[in-house]
Amino acid sequence: MISTVLFRPGQAVIERGGSELIDIWEHEKDCVIWVNLADNNPEEESALLTDRFGLDPLAIQDAQRTRHPPKLERFENFTFLLFKGLHGDATGLKFKTIQLALFLGERFLITRHSGPSQSIKILNKEVDKPDSPITEGADVLALRLLRIMVDRYLKMILALEPRLEEIEDEMISSPCDELLAELINHKSNLKKYMRVFAYHVQLLLELKTRRFPCFGKDRGHLINDVYEHEERASSLASLYYETAADLIDGYISVASHRLNNIMKILTIVTAIFVPLSFLAGIYGMNFQNMPELQSRSGYFILLSIMASIVAVLLYVFRKRKWI
Repeated sequence: MISTVLFRPGQAVIERGGSELIDIWEHEKDCVIWVNLADNNPEEESALLTDRFGLDPLAIQDAQRTRHPPKLERFENFTFLLFKGLHGDATGLKFKTIQLALFLGERFLITRHSGPSQSIKILNKEVDKPDSPITEGADVLALRLLRIMVDRYLKMILALEPRLEEIEDEMISSPCDELLAELINHKSNLKKYMRVFAYHVQLLLELKTRRFPCFGKDRGHLINDVYEHEERASSLASLYYETAADLIDGYISVASHRLNNIMKILTIVTAIFVPLSFLAGIYGMNFQNMPELQSRSGYFILLSIMASIVAVLLYVFRKRKWI
């Protein structure tokens, strides 16, 4: 599928269509066009990008791969950016990524995504607004898309904070294995976020500190804005990753503490009943010559001794603050 948006500065008109608008863009040298590609035949797509826009075949191959690390590359007449965007079906921290490629020229922006992209949909809606970013140039349009992509990541990351606070409270009041499993899952997903953000922050820092073709000289504040939000997302992901790790350690410590208390109680009970079992074992023997068996008060004396042993042991345990 090829969808295009053409902006004619002279007439202040924005047109939508398909590949036919590329012909108009080629003939009218003051027009700006946004071409969005998805679910196309790779060979036909490559032919379109090389023949009509003069893009490098190797950059096109990188954009068409299902898995490729994010990258930023300069060419003579365009800049190539490859990011990990959120899949359109991504919810919460259970996310999937897509390849989001951007080819930025002086009068064109070409985007290609390997799966459904909410960021592209949001940008499509913004293009129709009175303050449409396409009216300021293809580079502003590209930076706006990157900002939308970062905001989606940030929204999902920030949604985790209240849940981590709830888990912390539940962990103290009613710890269970389900909480531990959820924490481990959050930690694993946050690790994936951190890996993606590490790539993005590095690329945006390079874009911020070096000059790249087709980015206007006055776009520094927009690039810096995207970089700062990406860095914030990266910092939050690291913070919540450490928080999740601390909660896991805390859960294990609480569980160990509860287990230690249980074992302490069982040990105390065992310590009390060992001497009682010893006495009961002795006087449970069936010997004829046991003088105590002939005493009318022997039974009560033995019970008194047992009660005294229990009382002394409880006093000693309490004195030492074991119970």
